[in-house]
Amino acid sequence: MSTPIADQVTAEGPAATGPLVVTGDDDLAEHLLRVCAAAGTEPRLIRGAPPPRELWEAAPLVLVGDDQAERCAGLGRRGGVLLLGLDLDDPGVWVRAVQLGAEHVLFLPDAEAWLLDRIADAAEGVGSPAVTVAVLGGRGGAGASTLACALAVTAARTGRRTMLLDGDPLGGGLDILLGGETARGLRWPDLAGSRGRVSGAELARSLPALKRLSALSCLSWDRGDTLTVPPAAMRSVLAASRRRGGLVVVDVPRHLDPAAGQALEQSDLALLVVPAELRAVAAADRVAAAARMRLGDVRAVVRPVRAGGLPAHRIARGLRLELAGELEPEPGLAEDVEKGVPPGTRDGGPLARFCASFLNEVLPPVSAVGGGAY
Repeated sequence: MSTPIADQVTAEGPAATGPLVVTGDDDLAEHLLRVCAAAGTEPRLIRGAPPPRELWEAAPLVLVGDDQAERCAGLGRRGGVLLLGLDLDDPGVWVRAVQLGAEHVLFLPDAEAWLLDRIADAAEGVGSPAVTVAVLGGRGGAGASTLACALAVTAARTGRRTMLLDGDPLGGGLDILLGGETARGLRWPDLAGSRGRVSGAELARSLPALKRLSALSCLSWDRGDTLTVPPAAMRSVLAASRRRGGLVVVDVPRHLDPAAGQALEQSDLALLVVPAELRAVAAADRVAAAARMRLGDVRAVVRPVRAGGLPAHRIARGLRLELAGELEPEPGLAEDVEKGVPPGTRDGGPLARFCASFLNEVLPPVSAVGGGAY
């Protein structure tokens, strides 16, 4: 048993923004402080007394020791309350969890890894995860990278937090399409060893800054010899990107290596860009089949190549995909790229129109997500 200690409130200064910890058990308090430190946050610790109601309601996450469960039960129901059990053999903890309105009952150290992630989520201000869209081409040169950039640019111009991940090591680099190839910041080879949890906010701050697109972060390739990313690195980086909210766009190669497979499996939907010609459709059929093995929602984006070509709806039906729309050629696109003007910045152009229409369909309104950049 812990020795009685005086009621007290402690925090690392008035700006502590981590979880609220309520317990009078010294061992549990020390353990939770260590977990919070590992998550990179400073908790507000209240020992041996129920917290003031305003702290209870305002904290991003509340960790209540079982010794204080009954005293906190009258503070009102709210989300994000976790009950830390002290005795595995005490069945009464589940009754107290119901009375408290706790989401989960945890026992340390067994649940430490899960709790660490939950605390780090709260410290990052995690809300709804980002909508994640994978883009891949039905054949080489289909325009998937151009569409991926245009989707990210369109979302960023509305103020949404946007992450663009270049998953194609042979694609030439999305940073070039965005006019940011000389900007300083991390590229994939710097993150190839990433495993476990990566901070979404730190990741965004470490990537190259793009002129006129402060809401857009892009992780691309350097000009070196690294051509692969371990699946664990893709999983960690993509999970961190999704936690930021807003939109994540991943440019995925047609050949689905393990990292590309990870990207598809974590995506909400995929867009397969298919030029409206017979050989391209035949090639896209194989790509579509491989993509559907990893993701249920794959949609076709058809690019007309000449008047009187294959109709878009017939192409989508032949590929057994939903039709996301047609993407008409955009005059001046090649010249824009040569000048460092990102795809999708021409107001009223075919790319901008398609991207705006698609994003209006799959994303919540900016006001609903508070989607500013950080």
